[in-house]
Amino acid sequence: MKRVFFGPVLVVSLLAACGSDPPPAPVTPPPAPAVPAPVVAESKPVDPPKPEPTPEEKKKAEAMEALAKDRAKMEADHKADMARWTPELHAEAKALADKTFPTGKAAIQAAMAAKFRKPSDTDRDKQRHPAETLDFIGFKPGMAVLEFGPGEGWYTALLAPALAKKGKLIVTNTDPNGPPEERSTFYGQRFKMFLDTSPEAFGKVETVAIDGKAPKLPQEGTVDMALLFRELHGMVQNNRMGDWLAEIHKALKPNGVLGIEQHRAKPDANAEESAKKGYLPEKWVIEKVEAAGFKLAGKSEINANVKDTKDYADGVWTLPPSYRLGDKDREKYTAIGESDRMTLKFTKVAKVTPKADKPTAPAKPATPAKKP
Repeated sequence: MKRVFFGPVLVVSLLAACGSDPPPAPVTPPPAPAVPAPVVAESKPVDPPKPEPTPEEKKKAEAMEALAKDRAKMEADHKADMARWTPELHAEAKALADKTFPTGKAAIQAAMAAKFRKPSDTDRDKQRHPAETLDFIGFKPGMAVLEFGPGEGWYTALLAPALAKKGKLIVTNTDPNGPPEERSTFYGQRFKMFLDTSPEAFGKVETVAIDGKAPKLPQEGTVDMALLFRELHGMVQNNRMGDWLAEIHKALKPNGVLGIEQHRAKPDANAEESAKKGYLPEKWVIEKVEAAGFKLAGKSEINANVKDTKDYADGVWTLPPSYRLGDKDREKYTAIGESDRMTLKFTKVAKVTPKADKPTAPAKPATPAKKP
């Protein structure tokens, strides 16, 4: 048989004729499922490492942390103190402030016996001798008295009711509304809180806002007595002792009295260095105060303490009531007691400006003093 090929059509026809199934059509595979593209996280810029704080920045951060702790303690102490003031204590304070006293010593002794005083304040009477100290200086209940640097109000609590009836108490204070990061603002707030505890006892106290860096007092010849109790070392550290003494001299009446109680350094101590520890040599203090227009009228050993060795690494604040070291050797420092202190009485005299015999050459510019 002769085969004739006519291409694929013939082959298919022949197969169909023989009864065979046609070949299956080619199967197209289903498309593969789409694979999502990998998600690439958006890269964020990496912050450069923070530079190491400078010593100044570390010191500032530590100061702010300490200030925050002190402020928290201040608020807690004030809350507790306000709760302590019962109606009976307010009545006692009013009666004391309305009373007339024959002598300054009697007025201070009555204030010392008041139940409204903090127990911790009363405990310090035996080492501070307030009635004897003020009596030596010449305190009288009819005076106008300037208390410079009242601290937490230890002496204010005695002076305010003693002067309320016939005299006047003026106290210096830093601005309680100043910048919150300033420690001076904290001190101002703390003293204001103290005054607010009893309008009956402290409502007549006149406060004078001061700036430690710019010495200025508004009084001029109107004050009978000024008190500088444990304040001079701070003035020396700030290079402002002469300026403040000049302002106090201006505020006092003729023959007015300046009373000083100050932590006493060893006689041969360098004043600028010992001031950093809270102490000053007595002879040096007398010379400086007299050079500012005052005359020494008396010295007393009422507040002397021979147990005070004056050689503590943390200065006078190692001793009570500060106890800067906390519980470390607390019994030892309690046995020593408060510091050895000079107690001095000065009277105001007229400043004498020496006259030059002949014209002097212009002075050379002064070298700025190194701050302690």
